[in-house]
Amino acid sequence: MYRHGFARVAVAVPQVRVADPAHNATHTLALARRAADAGAVLTVFPELGLSGYTADDLFHQDALDVAVTEAMARVVAESADIDTVLIVGAPLRAQGRLFNCAVAIHGGAVLGAAPKSYLPGYREFYEKRQFAAAREALDDQIVIAGQRVPFGADLLFTADNLDGFVFHLEICEDGWVPLPPSGYAALAGATVLVNLSASNIVIGKADYRRALCTSHSARYLAAYLYSAAGHGESTTDMAWDGQALICENGDLLAEGERFADHPRLVHADLDLRRLAADRLRTTSFADTVHDHRERLTRMRRLPLRLPIPDGPVPLTRQLPRFPYVPSNPAALDERCAEVHHIQVEGLSTRMRATGSQRLVIGVSGGLDSTQALIVAVETMDRLGLPRTNVLAYTMPGFATSTRTRTDAHRLMAALGVRAAEIDIRPSATQMLRDLGHPAAEGVAHYDITYENVQAGERTSHLFRLANQHGALVVGTGDLSELALGWCTFGVGDHMAHYSVNASVPKTLIKYLIAWTADTGRFGPEAGEALKSILQTEISPELVPGADADDPGQSSEATVGPYELQDFHLYYLLRFGYSPSRIAYMAHRAWSDPTVGAWPELIPADQRNAYDLATIKRWLAEFLRRFIQTSQFKRSTLPNAPKVGSGGSLSPRGDWRAPSDASAAAWLDELARNVPD
Repeated sequence: MYRHGFARVAVAVPQVRVADPAHNATHTLALARRAADAGAVLTVFPELGLSGYTADDLFHQDALDVAVTEAMARVVAESADIDTVLIVGAPLRAQGRLFNCAVAIHGGAVLGAAPKSYLPGYREFYEKRQFAAAREALDDQIVIAGQRVPFGADLLFTADNLDGFVFHLEICEDGWVPLPPSGYAALAGATVLVNLSASNIVIGKADYRRALCTSHSARYLAAYLYSAAGHGESTTDMAWDGQALICENGDLLAEGERFADHPRLVHADLDLRRLAADRLRTTSFADTVHDHRERLTRMRRLPLRLPIPDGPVPLTRQLPRFPYVPSNPAALDERCAEVHHIQVEGLSTRMRATGSQRLVIGVSGGLDSTQALIVAVETMDRLGLPRTNVLAYTMPGFATSTRTRTDAHRLMAALGVRAAEIDIRPSATQMLRDLGHPAAEGVAHYDITYENVQAGERTSHLFRLANQHGALVVGTGDLSELALGWCTFGVGDHMAHYSVNASVPKTLIKYLIAWTADTGRFGPEAGEALKSILQTEISPELVPGADADDPGQSSEATVGPYELQDFHLYYLLRFGYSPSRIAYMAHRAWSDPTVGAWPELIPADQRNAYDLATIKRWLAEFLRRFIQTSQFKRSTLPNAPKVGSGGSLSPRGDWRAPSDASAAAWLDELARNVPD
């Protein structure tokens, strides 16, 4: 896990006794040992956890100060045998003032301490009565447990044995202000932002904290760890829920039980390379760094070695098998509706702009043309035009199966479009004859020319039909096919006047069609046709099979399983990960079909598993096709709307690449670092 740029962190909420540091130290150490046993390299505790947040004026009592000092010394000493970095909260006296501090401890040493920058003095909060703010410090060092250590809100703790792990400490209110200290820390390189909090609970506050922490992590392209005070704090005037949150770049990775009367520990595996990839690509992040560089250069970097376990640490982070498809039914429904609306918006806007009132589309009875036809029909409905303005054609060739042809006609009839059929076999035969191809004379010679003559004839007919009827040709090809180069260049399925599926991956196409069928928006006959299409083998149907219902080709047998290739595409296109990391992640996600979240629409008996050797084989095929052999097709794509943050392959959008690049570096990295 750590070799591939992941890091396990923990957030702890111990039971406390107000003004009883000895008791609190015992419970802090117990949770720290549990976190270390779980493999966490960093464990965060609540604000003023050694003393209790609600001590009020007891903070100024010498007896409590002595008890805190002794408890801190014990935690520091015992940390020598605990393999996690502890971040604990404590009231510390220095320079004639009392500071509310977050203290980083590891290996029997204090690494540094950060005082709270913003002290609330409104509503139920009176911290300015007891504490001084960070800006009032007179020295940038402090003595803790007999050690003189760095002191300030400007500390960046930088791991020298885990690339990209840099953490910063802030306390409660610091994360709520307009310009939080952690924001500057993130700009200076911090990737793990830590907030020790007390934060009493009132109605709606838990939701607000959750939204604040996730949005904070998204804005700063970072992880955000949050620990709030829980059971044991004084309820004289307030109550405490002990909310524990671990967020990463807008995602909530883990949350602990609230209102528990026992200690809690939650942990999650951070993806440091995801954060690095997003910061690298987000140019405005670097621009903001430039604008604040004077302040950022003054921040202090403190090196440390994280207690990374010696042996293998299995990744517990759940990696979605279908990164383009949410596993949660409600989220999937929302995703399908959103993609559908984007597609319809794109096509309807293009029709308005060109003044076109008709669309021409080839319907094969396969997934892509089915989704494109659905979008075309919905576009007519939106524009108030008759569905018969969709001119839909089946164009059977030498290998068209009875099933796909029947499904295409059933669907066109159910949708009420103007349906027709053009048999391309005569024109394709004539072209083969003109080329001197043996197939024109009945010889079973099924080469690339044989296939592309059929694909080209279909598209040529569609464009001439569009000329004849004053219409636009709707492209049907999807993102997965473009990535793999599984399309016919030029006057083939590569080309159209406007494409609607070009940034929708094959795995999502399936769910869009299933979603349309389940909503019943087009009636039961259309629903039955859609379900039949979903159960059909994915094939270009260009080479004859053994009989009319048996296609002689399987797309996935040639280019690989789409569910696996879409996984590879997402992580290469979205983050630029190395092949070995993608293989590691794919193996974690796909090695066991009984584990983890699956989209509900996949029956249990259709849930696949892939071993590492299979993943390596198809990843190599993907890399060769994506980087080296098919970019020239993507460089001349027709217009199409981008639908998701997972990326598009338009040369005018997300992806610009040379058509004559070599995939050697990627294939070599895969071969060197992934065993067969």
